[in-house]
Amino acid sequence: MTVSYTLKVANSRFGGFSKLLFRWKGSIYKLLYKEFIVFVVLYAVLSLIYRRLLTEEQKRLYTKVAQYCNRSTDLIPMSFVLGFYVTLIVNRWWAQYTSIPLPDQLMCVISSNVHGKDERGRILRRTLIRYANLSAVLILRSVSTRVLKRFPTMDHVVEAGFMTQDERKKFESLHSDFNKYWIPCVWFTNLAAQARRDGSIRDDVALRLLMDELNLYRAKCSMLFHYDWISIPLVYTQVVTIAVYSFFAFCLIGRQFLEPLEPGQEGDLDMYIPLSTLLQFFFYAGWLKVAEQIINPFGEDDDDFETNKLIDRNLQVSLLSVDDMYQNLPPAVKDKYWNESTAQPPYTMATAAETLKPSFLGSTFDMRMCEDTEQSQPAEASPSVPRIHTPLLSRFFTAASPAISIKNFGRGSRGHPHLRRPRADGSFPSPYPNRTEDPESVARIEEEETEDEESRASEPTVPGVCPLGTRTPETSETRRKELPLIQVKAPSSDSIGGDRLEAWEP
Repeated sequence: MTVSYTLKVANSRFGGFSKLLFRWKGSIYKLLYKEFIVFVVLYAVLSLIYRRLLTEEQKRLYTKVAQYCNRSTDLIPMSFVLGFYVTLIVNRWWAQYTSIPLPDQLMCVISSNVHGKDERGRILRRTLIRYANLSAVLILRSVSTRVLKRFPTMDHVVEAGFMTQDERKKFESLHSDFNKYWIPCVWFTNLAAQARRDGSIRDDVALRLLMDELNLYRAKCSMLFHYDWISIPLVYTQVVTIAVYSFFAFCLIGRQFLEPLEPGQEGDLDMYIPLSTLLQFFFYAGWLKVAEQIINPFGEDDDDFETNKLIDRNLQVSLLSVDDMYQNLPPAVKDKYWNESTAQPPYTMATAAETLKPSFLGSTFDMRMCEDTEQSQPAEASPSVPRIHTPLLSRFFTAASPAISIKNFGRGSRGHPHLRRPRADGSFPSPYPNRTEDPESVARIEEEETEDEESRASEPTVPGVCPLGTRTPETSETRRKELPLIQVKAPSSDSIGGDRLEAWEP
């Protein structure tokens, strides 16, 4: 019987977990008390031999042996070995529980997609779900000692109603050296295909859904079989067991009370009962016992899975779902909150205090803003202040970039100031800054600057802000001297905005 104490720890109270320490069924005391008694008896025997039967010379030799054994206990990594092993066992234990096949999803699909109110439809639905439960019983017989004791032979399975005599003959006529738990699943698929041909399953989508749920059910049966077949490697279990037993064998000798070797030397306190060693035995040996109990949860320990109860529950619930509940619906009526915009179920007096708690609206909902009203006022951009978009690289490099924008290629009215167009005679301007400049380019630069100055003169100014693009009188002359000249190839047939100009720096 599974030991459940969930209700006892529903609320955290003073001494809540302490009350669990006095329970016997499923406790560590029940698992460990025999080993604990053996350890205490052996420790007491060695202590009496040392104190009463050994001579002084023998005590000196025993003291050296005990000190060596006590140092040896530090060489055994008990926490690492046991911790990793128990973690692996617990994960495997829970995975085995989730692999137990439950027919809940399958029975809902059968009840909704296998139609027929007559006796034929009823037999069809009950037979399908019975095949599924038969497959689970067969696999549980092969992994659980409790189920095998309940159904030791196939006659008991037939007598329990999971299989008919004709099905048993079919089952035994199929010879295989392996577990035949999958045979009822094949019967299920064949019967479902026949129901599709007869029209009890009305479309292929319903048949596909039925097959998918059956495959999930069969996969759990297969996984349960493989968990029983493939165990944790035996060498690891042996390593852990040897580590624990050898550790406490050293403790039996090394943790004894020892008299000082030299006269007048201060010895240890004589504790007739080694409390720390007994607690260490209780923890480490108890840890090992936990792993031993749940490494195979299909046995008959207190906390092993109650597979027989699961079989009873699955059969009863599944037959009720596909038979009595088939198209057995309560009338659809208006609910209690039909005319209410906000549904509010009532509270009892025991839970009325919960209505006073405000609903959670977010962790920042109640955060207080800064008391400074100016900080909470919305900021509006002034239309008179032009926004200056500075390129990212220009924040770090102050020199003018010689890059050329494609948008400026081919503009007829205003050419890019960095470009030099070919002259009328087909020659190109000199790429060197100390040569004579092209008068046409200089005229364009001056014309562009004049237009910019006229447009900015009409804009309103803001005190303390320098308008974008404001130039000093010497800007034109300085620009003509500092801007690098760029050679341009002759225009080709491919054009971007008129002419295609390929430019590069000298």
